Amino acid sequence: MICIPVVAKTNEDALKRMDASLPLADLVELRVDLIEGVNLEKLLSAKKGPVLVTARRKEEGGHFTGGETERIALLREAARLQADLVDVELSTDTILVGTLLEEIRKGGGRTKMVVSHHDFDKTPPYRVLQEISNRCAGRGADIVKIATFADSMEDNLKILKLVGWARRKGQSIIAHCMGDKGKVSRVMAPLFGSCMSFASLERGEETAPGQLTASEMKEIFRILGR
Repeated sequence: MICIPVVAKTNEDALKRMDASLPLADLVELRVDLIEGVNLEKLLSAKKGPVLVTARRKEEGGHFTGGETERIALLREAARLQADLVDVELSTDTILVGTLLEEIRKGGGRTKMVVSHHDFDKTPPYRVLQEISNRCAGRGADIVKIATFADSMEDNLKILKLVGWARRKGQSIIAHCMGDKGKVSRVMAPLFGSCMSFASLERGEETAPGQLTASEMKEIFRILGR
């Protein structure tokens, strides 16, 4: 599946970009940390396809300026409004993650929780990646997400091996490498069983280094017969 992050500063622009993205993607990621005065009720009531809601903290490449309680409150609201998925970082306080899980359970599990880990400096050893994946799963993740920076082409192999390992044990996972040397993993990881690959709507709207456009991804998958 291809997921397009919605990069917008206003609710109105976000609505337009959601509509423009869905024909090119299987779902969109609503980056609420980028939207000033975000109105989740307005945005989610207008959705025409699956939506992943993310309020990314600064430490992991986001732009959220409020406190942690406020940030998780947005994800709890998204769950209450029955967003399809919400993304919370592994580094988030355990008690706050617990309040999010409680809100998800109130909705009967309609919303799925992604527990994510981002490393913008390196790709750790394979064993460490396995440990991180297990920690994400231990937080109650329906889907584990791990994104690391590739210093070498070999780093892609670690991530692809991780995807295969997670899938064999029945754990849904999103995993890829970032950076120019990590582009190959963005294409190959879905072929190994990664739930989705992130791609920008247009050039210049990337939310992580090495992200391809959705059009580029679709063309590559077409050539590969996927």
